[in-house]
Amino acid sequence: PKYEHWLLNPLHLWQRNYSANACLFPICALHHVAVTTVEGIGNTKTRLHPVQERIAKSHGSQCGFCTPGIVMSMYTLLRNQPEPKMEEIEDAFQGNLCRCTGYRPILEGYRTFAKDQGCGKKLVNGSGCCMNGKEDNTDLISTSLFNPSAFQPLDPTQEPIFPPELLTHNNKPQKQLCFKGERVMWFQPSTLKELVALKAQYPDAKLVVGNTEVGIETRLKNMLYPVIIAPTWIPEMNSVQHTEEGICFGASCSLSHLEEVLRKAVAQLPSYKTEVFRAVIEQLRWFAGPQIRNVAALGGNIMTASPISDLNPVFMASGSKLTLISNGDRTIRMDETFFTGYRKTILKSQELLLSIEIPFTRKGEYFSAFKQASRREDDIAIVNCGLRVLFPEGSDCVQEIKLSYGGMAPTTVMARKTCQELIGRKWKEDLLQEACHMLASEMNLSPSAPGGMVDFRRTLVLSFFFKFYLTVLQKLNIELNGNVIPPQYASATELFHKDPVDNVQLFQEVPPGQSIEDTVGRPLMHLSAAKQASGEAVYCDDIPRYENELYLTLVTSTKAHAKILSVDTTEAQNVPGFFCFISEKDVPGSNITGIANDETIFAKDTVTCVGHIIGGVLADTQEHSRRAARAVKITYEDLTPIVTIEEAIEKQSFFKWVRKIEKGNIQKGFEEADHIVEGEMYLGGQEHFYLETHCTIAVPKKEDGEMELFVSTQNLTKTQEFVANALGVPSNRIVVRVKRMGGGFGGKETRSTVVSTAVAVAAAKTGRAVRCMLDRDEDMLISGGRHPFLGFYKVGFKKNGRITCLDVSFYSNGGNSADLSFGVMDRAVFHMDNSYNIPNIRGIGRVCKTNLSSNTAFRGFGGPQGMMVAECWMSDVALKCGLPAEEVRKLNLYHEGDLTHFNQKLEGFTLRRCWEECIKNSDYHARRKFIDEFNRQNRWKKRGMAIIPTKFGISFTVPFLNQAGALVHVYTDGAVLLTHGGTEMGQGLNTKMIQVASRTLGIPTSKIYISETSTNTVPNASPTAASVSADINGMAVLNACQTIIKRLEPIRSANPKGSWEDWVLAAYQSCVSLSATGFYRIPDLDYDPEKNEGKAFAYFSYGVSCSEVEIDCLTGDHKNLRTDIVMDVGTSLNPAIDIGQIEGGFVQGVGLFTLEELRYSPEGNLYTRGPGMYKIPSFGDIPTEFHVSLLRDCPNSKAIYSSKAVGEPPLFLSASVFYAIKDAIIAARQESGLKEPFRLDSPATPERIRNACVDVFTKMCPSAKPGTFKPWSVRV
Repeated sequence: PKYEHWLLNPLHLWQRNYSANACLFPICALHHVAVTTVEGIGNTKTRLHPVQERIAKSHGSQCGFCTPGIVMSMYTLLRNQPEPKMEEIEDAFQGNLCRCTGYRPILEGYRTFAKDQGCGKKLVNGSGCCMNGKEDNTDLISTSLFNPSAFQPLDPTQEPIFPPELLTHNNKPQKQLCFKGERVMWFQPSTLKELVALKAQYPDAKLVVGNTEVGIETRLKNMLYPVIIAPTWIPEMNSVQHTEEGICFGASCSLSHLEEVLRKAVAQLPSYKTEVFRAVIEQLRWFAGPQIRNVAALGGNIMTASPISDLNPVFMASGSKLTLISNGDRTIRMDETFFTGYRKTILKSQELLLSIEIPFTRKGEYFSAFKQASRREDDIAIVNCGLRVLFPEGSDCVQEIKLSYGGMAPTTVMARKTCQELIGRKWKEDLLQEACHMLASEMNLSPSAPGGMVDFRRTLVLSFFFKFYLTVLQKLNIELNGNVIPPQYASATELFHKDPVDNVQLFQEVPPGQSIEDTVGRPLMHLSAAKQASGEAVYCDDIPRYENELYLTLVTSTKAHAKILSVDTTEAQNVPGFFCFISEKDVPGSNITGIANDETIFAKDTVTCVGHIIGGVLADTQEHSRRAARAVKITYEDLTPIVTIEEAIEKQSFFKWVRKIEKGNIQKGFEEADHIVEGEMYLGGQEHFYLETHCTIAVPKKEDGEMELFVSTQNLTKTQEFVANALGVPSNRIVVRVKRMGGGFGGKETRSTVVSTAVAVAAAKTGRAVRCMLDRDEDMLISGGRHPFLGFYKVGFKKNGRITCLDVSFYSNGGNSADLSFGVMDRAVFHMDNSYNIPNIRGIGRVCKTNLSSNTAFRGFGGPQGMMVAECWMSDVALKCGLPAEEVRKLNLYHEGDLTHFNQKLEGFTLRRCWEECIKNSDYHARRKFIDEFNRQNRWKKRGMAIIPTKFGISFTVPFLNQAGALVHVYTDGAVLLTHGGTEMGQGLNTKMIQVASRTLGIPTSKIYISETSTNTVPNASPTAASVSADINGMAVLNACQTIIKRLEPIRSANPKGSWEDWVLAAYQSCVSLSATGFYRIPDLDYDPEKNEGKAFAYFSYGVSCSEVEIDCLTGDHKNLRTDIVMDVGTSLNPAIDIGQIEGGFVQGVGLFTLEELRYSPEGNLYTRGPGMYKIPSFGDIPTEFHVSLLRDCPNSKAIYSSKAVGEPPLFLSASVFYAIKDAIIAARQESGLKEPFRLDSPATPERIRNACVDVFTKMCPSAKPGTFKPWSVRV
């Protein structure tokens, strides 16, 4: 299980359920604790638990890799609260991530447990709620993807009980425990006296309660702590005491317990006493997720002494009291002297933190805490603070003030000078001005400061103080009837609030009279969802260990560009379990590999990126293998790296290939224009962040060089080909098998081969099975991601916004090898028009060769980058013309029958229908007026809205890949085994293929099974990519099934009333073959790039999205208020899967355009190597109102059963969120008198949003001149 849920009974006679991270929680700490994993609550063989059933049936499980963790978070909540509120359900998932679904269906399924459930479907133009029945029976529009009345009820009496034998331990005296491992001793003392003695004996020992910090350090930072002491069960360290001055918490109290106690106090005590308590609760609201808060200790948070701790600034500003103990005890206040350096405190080595007293506030005392992070939920702070002021009764003169900040120095710091200067001053405008100037100089940062974002961090210090100033002013006004703050400033003081998610999904029901057994067009559940929800689904690394299996850990370069001088494995050989080291010398065939044959399996003399694979260590276990790999010593001679696109342009470091499309007359187009705008836009890359990292198991077969590989890959053919090439055997000796992947998104199309080929070489050398599953940090470092792009544009247009001419140049960062970069650039240039008819157009694309890990395929494959630049110049044009953006966009849209810039005629062009429906569904014009009014009334919060179209070409741009095969076996009992060339990675391909086979054969889906995809059943399969897999594999399945039906025709004619089983048995007995292959190729793809004519794509998928956001101009925070999507997916094969792909793609795009930022050092070292620094969207990032409508009555004659491709096209619709943010920033800039077009690069992070909202505070923090300092990170 990915997460575990457990019952704790520490020192209390009551039991409680907690969810926790299985990967962090130490086994030693589970003594006296009952553990329940996902397998323990239900399964498909007996009965699913309602929590498992509902996520499966509500389509909340796609790839399924995250599902057990989500199931256990929900299960824990229900054990503690059988009838939760919707808000509690959303909060329970703060520590869970999903990369496939877009979260909406998970919340929708679990809404059925909530006591305030409703249906979550607001009325959309008079329709939408399930209580209203169908909108219009003639249209057969459905809003319901699942039937809640079919769910089994939750019965709390049927849950596992707390084990009675553990209850008996309460009556027995506790004993000190000691566990000894290979390198670590773990002590669990039972009394304070034992704890003090142990700390005196082992002064360097680490104290661990939740292991949420030490666990990360040992796992990811290679730290080793030989002695660990766990004070979890010591009564004094868990006690909570109410004193005259405040509430005193034992240092082992969990953060969840802290929050619970403080919430009760806030409810019971007068509000003037609980200002600090409310600040702590507000910080805890966004502190990690419940799985961490449940186990992380208050004392651990203080003693870790992190410079970005969310609680330490609160404790410092409030002057909380700490009790320290060794042989005696002493009490100190946490003040500016407590932290002595980075992660250091004033405690002596044998001293322990026993407790912390959080004080009550007095009358006239006010306290606020603020935090800004990249993502709202479960994220570390960029800057945080605790701010306190005390006034004498009836006065607004400052008596005491403490301003404490995190994220501004190597420790939590106090703005001492500023505080001293403000004492005795009146809480008025001039105090604000002076405080900001003083803070700007006192809280200065070096432009090279670790963490970067220097201007943003400095501005946040002032913004937070301004929010505090306004908040206190508001409270003083109530107390003293003083000056009221301007009404348009009031919203700046509001704490973040988000309403529970509301949604509507509209799709067309199947036509009346369609057989109940024909599932095509019905919202059929993903066929593996139940197994995924119960933890039974088998992923690559779940395959049991083979006898004598070895584990491989890759040894990779720490330099971006260098010569390898030596590789020393002496120290590695001394690690227990070490078997051998492999390198390029051990490759039996060719060490040359890669799509363009420009890569090596193992680096030979030179490394060309950080993460370049040099070799690998084989050992008996994963732990030993990792330890030995860390012990390999490599010496280098540095060479100069090229890291960024700008450096590559300057040094002319390009791959030779250049892509150019030109149509019309550029010069004439610019001459006809009334205005010309030039600009540029940078789009950052994106990490795939599939939940299952790259994994391969290679099993040598001892005969003739045969080998079987189990791989998490989208591309079996290349995996087979590269392994055969490396081992020097023909492809017929290599079998590659894929059952399912825990997500792919393009990241497993080619880059999976860097792992699988190395594993195969290791298995060939040792003659033993070898396994390798990358850790997240290794995966992010080695495997590359979406290409960063830099686009330069020059656009000519008329006064009315009609585009006459476009000249655009694209540069992408390809990394250290070609991989699929040419194909990605090809698609970017094909999509540089987005959906707009531009009579004179030229686009040129070049791929930069740099010293980064090779970038690769990622959902959209260059299309989103090309279209994003188009929308950038389109928003500039609208701003320059002074016209509403939606009018300018609509004016330039293509019409049916128009020719694209690559001269393909648009047939079945439904985009204008999607546009009109989206305008109507979103109530665009009325809401636009409301937004304008909101912006007039609010100075520091602004709303924005944008409507964005997309047109996405469907086909591989490499023509020969547009083919697919299938194999159908019918057995004598009527059971059908189906195989095709596509792989299942959560997108529901296997479910759709079974639906296609079911309709073609005329039998129920229950009779058809897909076991896996393999190279020995369907050879030479194209990768599962380019959104065409359902199209081409569906046609191949249709072709194979039709062959079977044709062969059965005479038998069916002879016995028309017989059953399927009768006909199959009769066919077998008549010696008729019951096995058939199927094949399909997309016809008429004949584009000629030299002539710029012919057909590049089989057809296009269309969609339109309208999004509304609200930004906080002071912090750069934004929230997604509402999104309406209308998508043309033809006649949907499965509306549940298609809507799931639309929502999942959209939310992945929200990550790409607003959240996810890869950060590199100037030397090409990747900083963002895991979820700690790299943030994908979480449950709280989806639009509060999320409406998706499938366009009706638009069959597509070019694909299987009139359907359309749906994997990649919706991703770009999330650009509507980016341009809604830009729209809101425009409103903010107008307040500062700025009306010209401005540059906003992607992603629109809080930093970019805040810096673009130029105001008095940003002007107090001027930027250092580029070139005068070395930045901490660079834009690649």
